[in-house]
Amino acid sequence: MFFKWIEQHLRIKVFFGVSENAVKTQIWIAVSVYVLVAIVKQRLNLSASRYEMLQILSLRMFERIPLHQLLNKIDANDIQADSVNQLNLFD
Repeated sequence: MFFKWIEQHLRIKVFFGVSENAVKTQIWIAVSVYVLVAIVKQRLNLSASRYEMLQILSLRMFERIPLHQLLNKIDANDIQADSVNQLNLFD
C-alpha cells in the first residue's frame, strides 16, 4: 500500500542511484517535499493543487519572494510574460 501511494503521489520517474541508500534517500526527500508543500497549502489556505504549487516553486526556485506572495498572486500570464523577454539562443 505504501509503494502504491508513492507511485501515485510522489512522481519519482528515475532513481539517480542504484544502491539501497540512494533509493531510500531519494524517497525520503520526495516525501519531505510533499509534506512541506501540504503544510504550506494548509497554512496559506490555497486553492491551487499541490502539483500546481510544485510547478510554480520549480519555476521560481531562486527568487527571493515570500511564499504567500508567490503562491497567491502568481498567474499563468506572468510566467509567459517572463519568457517573452528571454533572448533566443539560436537565431
